[in-house]
Amino acid sequence: MTENNSIYNLSTPVVLIDENIVDANIKRVQSYLDQAGKKSRPHIKTHKIPRFAQKQLDAGAIGITCQKISEAQVFADAGIKDIMLTFNIVGAEKMEPLRHLNEQVTLSVVADSAATIEGLAAAFDGHKPLTVLVECDTGGGRCGVQSPAEALALAKKIDAASGLTFGGLMTYPSPNGEDDVDLFFNQTKALLDEAGIACPVLSSGGSPSLFSAEKAKSATEHRAGTYIYNDRSLVRAGHCTFDDCAMTILATVVSRPTDNRAVLDAGSKALTSDLLGFSDFGYIVDYPEAVISGLSEEHAVVDLSACKDKPKVGDKIRIIPNHTCVVSNLMDQVALHRNGEFIEMIDVAARGRVW
Repeated sequence: MTENNSIYNLSTPVVLIDENIVDANIKRVQSYLDQAGKKSRPHIKTHKIPRFAQKQLDAGAIGITCQKISEAQVFADAGIKDIMLTFNIVGAEKMEPLRHLNEQVTLSVVADSAATIEGLAAAFDGHKPLTVLVECDTGGGRCGVQSPAEALALAKKIDAASGLTFGGLMTYPSPNGEDDVDLFFNQTKALLDEAGIACPVLSSGGSPSLFSAEKAKSATEHRAGTYIYNDRSLVRAGHCTFDDCAMTILATVVSRPTDNRAVLDAGSKALTSDLLGFSDFGYIVDYPEAVISGLSEEHAVVDLSACKDKPKVGDKIRIIPNHTCVVSNLMDQVALHRNGEFIEMIDVAARGRVW
């Protein structure tokens, strides 16, 4: 690595992505899911970059997961052909772009209410049928029908709609909730079999449950996103080490007002205010005893009282965020590097696509 190509020559704050670690993380998870007998449908919310989605597909993923129509459109325009939207699409204004996306790719969406299904059915009557999965609450406590009987009722409604095709069941479970997934999926599948309704996909997901995916024996595929970068929360969960974290934020010490306080140029607009159960705002790789005790928009206040060695004004330091996915949505571009050697700035193409 030449000095001119060092990431430490970049202007801060800047998000750094180590492509060596990205590649290793993709390979590791694809290998695990292959061994577990689960198809991989990675969630692109973590990176929002078509280049990385293509890496995941090249490694063996069957398609990608998105949350919103505008986000999925970015990946469709980049040539990704199989997309699942794991979000209830509600509102007449969303139907035309959804129909356009459905014409462009192999698309599936989810629904957990008759109202959502009725809106989709009306919009797709006379058009290319839209594949719809029933979302099931297996313990995650977010969206989803509450019982197999409700799931059956919605599946029948989808199956009867001329503009819709029933695609299966989907859940975002609680961590370590594989037994609950199996119970819900198996009971619902039995009801569907009795009703003569085919259920081709049983989709489970989540990074917290990633490395126990094989325990959800009923699931045919697993959706996970954060693993491609990893972050401090997944280190705490035991899924990886700090060395497996592809994203760091490079920041500069801009003030040392006291011996035990430093101030960085990366505040909540670069690090995210998400705590995810932590009491501080990220892990400083270069000074692991330091504590990012507070954030404002452009400033991070760092407590250095536990540090033997302390940075000086002008030093650049790297931070592993608590929650990497949110950081991706804060930046127009990230700096790609391999082991500290800067390669190029790349666009976070789906950044800000929230409808």
